Amino acid sequence: MYKFAIVQHRSLPGKTKENTDCAVQMIRQAAENGADLVLFPECFLTGYAFPDVCRSRQDDAHILQDPDFAAWRDAALTDDCKWLEAVRNAAAETQTNVCITAFTKGEKLPQNTAFLLDRNGKTVLKYSKVHTCDFDAERFLEGGSRFCTGETDGICFGVMICYDREHPESARELMLQGAEIILVPNDCTCMRPRLAELSVAAMQNMCAVAMANPPGENGGCSCAFDPDVWGEDGRGADNTLALAGETFDGILYAELDINALRRHRQKEDLGKYRKPHAYLHLTLPDDDRTRYK
Repeated sequence: MYKFAIVQHRSLPGKTKENTDCAVQMIRQAAENGADLVLFPECFLTGYAFPDVCRSRQDDAHILQDPDFAAWRDAALTDDCKWLEAVRNAAAETQTNVCITAFTKGEKLPQNTAFLLDRNGKTVLKYSKVHTCDFDAERFLEGGSRFCTGETDGICFGVMICYDREHPESARELMLQGAEIILVPNDCTCMRPRLAELSVAAMQNMCAVAMANPPGENGGCSCAFDPDVWGEDGRGADNTLALAGETFDGILYAELDINALRRHRQKEDLGKYRKPHAYLHLTLPDDDRTRYK
């Protein structure tokens, strides 16, 4: 069985040292409990927060020149910073895979990034959020350009971050790249209805899905789903592997039978009869919203 340790804990905005110390402690705790992989919520090391000016009525040009914005932008992490190095060392020390997250430096603006570290602390996957929430403060982030996968423990992993989950193309692209497990760092409220998205993504793409979200009223609900929803009698089964409550603060554990998942993928028809030639509008620029408004 492959054991996930899914962290449901809220980190502190701008307190990178404290957040890093917390992450290292949780990695060690998870390792002591036999975890194969530790998954953190969105932007855990830096905290998921934006300066107040980002939600002001000033125009974007003035916001970009604001001192508070500049300080926030400059606090984004580099790939070789001491904070990520501390997490890499914890992964290697405990021989545990880790999916850690932070605001990182982009070309001009920060990116919302996840790193998948193997048991030696080596980065096997670096992914920056593609679907940034451009209707809100995330318009001041630099979006990622592609989805990608990485391998550790002989398993192919993919990552999608928070709002990526609202776009079914995200999980499908990862499936087509061979992902067997999709990790979802998250920081979002109204999670109860969104659990259905994750369950369906697991089923439709024949991937296990694990999601980590901070606790709070109308939040939390960290979870893991198996792709097999049919059950032994073919009547349908609950594919939930684990589900935390909204206010639970700690580590949620979930176990996945990776061999059973692979057997399921071999016999399942989902994805085998795709008709890409019929999906014309999926690859067109989204410049005419009248089609679906």
